[in-house]
Amino acid sequence: MTGQPGQVAVLGVGMHPWGKWGRPFVEYGVHAARVALADAGIPWTDVDLVVGGETVRNGYGGYVAGATFAQALGWNGARVATSYAACATGAQALDTARARILAGLSEVALVVGADTTPKGFLAPNAGERWDDPDWLRFRLLGMTNPAYFALYARRRMDLYGATQEDFAHVKVKNARHGLANPNARYRKEVSVADVLGSAVVSDPLHLLDICATSDGAAAVLVTSVEYARRHGIADPVRVDAISTVTPTFPNTVMDMPNLSTDSSAATGEPQRTFKESIGHAAYEEAGISPADVDVAEVYDLSTALELDWMEDLALCGRGEAEKLLRAGDTTVGGRTPVNPSGGLACFGEAVPAQALAQVCELTWQLRGQAEGRQVEGARVGITANQGLFGHGSSVILSR
Repeated sequence: MTGQPGQVAVLGVGMHPWGKWGRPFVEYGVHAARVALADAGIPWTDVDLVVGGETVRNGYGGYVAGATFAQALGWNGARVATSYAACATGAQALDTARARILAGLSEVALVVGADTTPKGFLAPNAGERWDDPDWLRFRLLGMTNPAYFALYARRRMDLYGATQEDFAHVKVKNARHGLANPNARYRKEVSVADVLGSAVVSDPLHLLDICATSDGAAAVLVTSVEYARRHGIADPVRVDAISTVTPTFPNTVMDMPNLSTDSSAATGEPQRTFKESIGHAAYEEAGISPADVDVAEVYDLSTALELDWMEDLALCGRGEAEKLLRAGDTTVGGRTPVNPSGGLACFGEAVPAQALAQVCELTWQLRGQAEGRQVEGARVGITANQGLFGHGSSVILSR
């Protein structure tokens, strides 16, 4: 797809602070939704569509998240939908809302993602499922998420000469950014020595290289541009593109939770890797280039993955991410700040909310409301996420 299919306006964003609160995910989602409605100045009765991000660890309500949040907010006759795309869930839910608005089938949509996570590693639901790659990786190899993160990190070290110190500097940067974020779970400055001195979880990654699992929520209220104008908002933040592309055969870079890659013997190497294609599709849809990006929120489940995403989004060339990091180009005040929110390093994983939390942060950045971590003059922002089973997402916002 080339060129913009149309734009929708982001009128309200809201979050529930992330942590380990031990409460039902619905409470977090309702809190974030009400904050987003108040931010937009729009009454709940005007919302004609609710899209919920599914969480798979909280019983029946998590599987019908759209209706669950609609009921908790008070039935108002809105249509509902529920999306699931692992860590890309929030972007897929936002895309559902955008599509209905652009089709003229909705005017005001509320998108909500919330999660209550278990203690420790994320793992598949109980039961034997021999055709489920997410179950198989645990059953056959004991491969938790950090084991994959370590493989990606080792690959980066082998290909580009990255070091454990480089990875630690990513954590140091994000921790410094997160100090000013009231919704972040971890708001404490750390040093390279702190990171390298923390326990090794999966070599070469230490505990402070890897994000935690968290409770939290995020909500985004989007409307047609016409609705925004009727309510006196002439220059809202706009969604320019949402990419949810799947891999193209052959997938030659390991994709969690798979245990092998595709052979390229018959077809040759693909033009782009899966993660590269996610950002490329977003740029193409928005009609912009990576050079237009002022700020990025990317998927830093581990410190090494942030460096990979910088290159996957073409914010720099292959093997150049460490150079930008060391030069301060990816910190607030640098050329292209990455994760000014503090990223997952400071938030942790609340799976259905993650992609929406990134949209919240970019909205605040483009409005000039990111107090203490503001990227001055930011006009274009991009997000990136990768989920299981060929899911991934990138959202481009502008003002």
